[in-house]
Amino acid sequence: MEISNKSSKGKILASGIIPFAFLILLVAYIFGPGSDLLDFGIPLPEITMEKVDFVDSEILVTVRNTGPIPVEVVMADINDRIQPAAIEPDRFLERYETALVRIPFEWNEAEPYIIGLTIEDGTRFEKEIEAAAPALEPSLELAGFFALIGTYVGIIPVMIGLLWLPFIKRISKNKYHFFLALTAGLLLFLGIDSIEEALEVSEENLAGSFNGALLVVTVVVLSFLGLYYTGEKLVKRAESSRLTKPVAIALMISIGIGLHNFGEGLAIGAAVGLGSIAFSTFLIVGFALHNTTEGIAIAAPMSRGKGLVGKALIGKLAALGLIAGSPAIFGAWIGGFVYSPFTSVIFLAIGAGAIFQVIITLLRWIREEGDKNLSSAAVVSGFAVGMLVMYLTSILV
Repeated sequence: MEISNKSSKGKILASGIIPFAFLILLVAYIFGPGSDLLDFGIPLPEITMEKVDFVDSEILVTVRNTGPIPVEVVMADINDRIQPAAIEPDRFLERYETALVRIPFEWNEAEPYIIGLTIEDGTRFEKEIEAAAPALEPSLELAGFFALIGTYVGIIPVMIGLLWLPFIKRISKNKYHFFLALTAGLLLFLGIDSIEEALEVSEENLAGSFNGALLVVTVVVLSFLGLYYTGEKLVKRAESSRLTKPVAIALMISIGIGLHNFGEGLAIGAAVGLGSIAFSTFLIVGFALHNTTEGIAIAAPMSRGKGLVGKALIGKLAALGLIAGSPAIFGAWIGGFVYSPFTSVIFLAIGAGAIFQVIITLLRWIREEGDKNLSSAAVVSGFAVGMLVMYLTSILV
């Protein structure tokens, strides 16, 4: 009997391995003996200038070979005038390999430039810079500036939004459903906004070989599934411990908003580094109004938390506010000092997936609270008002 079971397991294992073996043989044939037979076209080279830094009397260009074949960078030009250039570590780039092109040039701040790189077959690639700005150099002063901006646009607005908790706590059940739906509407707008930003970054700064749109969709789905699983575990743990379910939901909302604000911080830091943002009082006010609604999203489920009063309630609210708002600071640091378009797309997409997961959790919470079909006037109007409020405040940003 034992031999029979071992034989059965062996057959199952073999049936799973055999298709993979044939697949490996097929790939090996395509890249080996079959490569000449299947080679009907001419592969076209492609390089991408991922980053341009303006430093003292020099322009630094980070270039990546994003085409299917190796290339050699042979010439650099600025505004169609050939310039001497040094390429580190060398001018030969394998696929996805990067190099730093150093171009000695007396550039002027705020002037536009078109930077061109030519490879060995004469193909020229260019990148337009709308306004030259000095590259940011890490310093305590600049780190403090980014921390201050992150606090203004992330932490403080969320904390202000949390002050609506006493009001939400005292309203009727129907009005409470309105605020839960309002929260879902706010979060849906944030999720769509994250996807839009991710697609914009991928279109402007990622090479086509990365399949930016598909990358965004893949990361959103994986983020959603991963956080959905984690969220379910958190809710079950809340039901069997002192952590109440409303607090667990508020924590998930804070995490989702925090991931979104991290991506927002990346965009702010990168924009400052590229010289494309001048922080005015009006802009900070716009961000503050936009992000204050995120505090309402956290306060709505927390208003039904049991056993939370006094210092315990204030402590949890402060912790949730920091989870939601402080990632804007870390995002600004990374975006300003070590910006990467690829990681920006990844984090913006992760934030969107997290937010969509939280929306599902909120809708289930509304149903458990008594609105089985999610079709009451309070829920529908709350959802619509949430989307509208976020849109109107986004105009100011």
